[in-house]
Amino acid sequence: MKKNIIIITIIIFLISSFLYVWARYVETKGLNVKEYKISTNISDNFNGLKIVHFSDLHYSSTVNKSDLKKIVDKINFINPDIIVFTGDLIDISDSEKIKEVTSELKRLNAKIGKYAVNGDKDINEFDIIMKNCGFTVLNNSYELIYKNSYDSIIISGITSNLKDNDNVSNKLKTTYEYLEQNNAVYKILLTHEPDIIDNTNIFDLVLAGHSHNSQINLPIIRDFTKIDGAKKYYLPYYKVNNTNLYISGGLGTSNYKLRFLNKPSINFYRIVKE
Repeated sequence: MKKNIIIITIIIFLISSFLYVWARYVETKGLNVKEYKISTNISDNFNGLKIVHFSDLHYSSTVNKSDLKKIVDKINFINPDIIVFTGDLIDISDSEKIKEVTSELKRLNAKIGKYAVNGDKDINEFDIIMKNCGFTVLNNSYELIYKNSYDSIIISGITSNLKDNDNVSNKLKTTYEYLEQNNAVYKILLTHEPDIIDNTNIFDLVLAGHSHNSQINLPIIRDFTKIDGAKKYYLPYYKVNNTNLYISGGLGTSNYKLRFLNKPSINFYRIVKE
């Protein structure tokens, strides 16, 4: 009996050790591209619009300079019209790490533009870093994208609600004011925390991060590891009323340096006229 207990204990230890090593050193590496086709009311001028969405880099958690170089190369290979980042770039204010991130993100190429919003873990230098990399930081603001001087897309962004806990309507005030007077064919919102979607219903497409789609992607464990800001919406996709909500699985790790059944990923959207 005692011998059997010892054997079982050793087996459990070996399995646990293997799973830990796998989740720590294998699942945190590599890069998946999740491709989505979105059929919607977009105009002919924007038919076929390509958007790449990346999020939650948490640079130097499990993502190093070599990893980031591969991520940038993959995004550039897709040749997107628009690149968006939805927060949590780097958690620690380290001048060398900031230099590395800036050097790589500067290489990102988008035919129309690059846009970003901050996350709850982002350092104070976030806005400066992203602007130095050629991103437009949408701090409770919006930008209009025109094509052929006729139709427009409005892309709006709000600051992290966990970091800046203001009413979502207040954050979107300028967007609402514009839309009351003008018509944008297609409306996109960038946010870090997906749960804010219940406070607005005017957007066709909402892109978010924060949840990582649960780093440990096992149903029982996933339910216990939900985080504030992504307790209701945390999986890759939801249809909320008439809005498409896509949540990035992220690239780095937060709180614990583990991933399981959920490798680092970026999202690639093709927007087509229905």
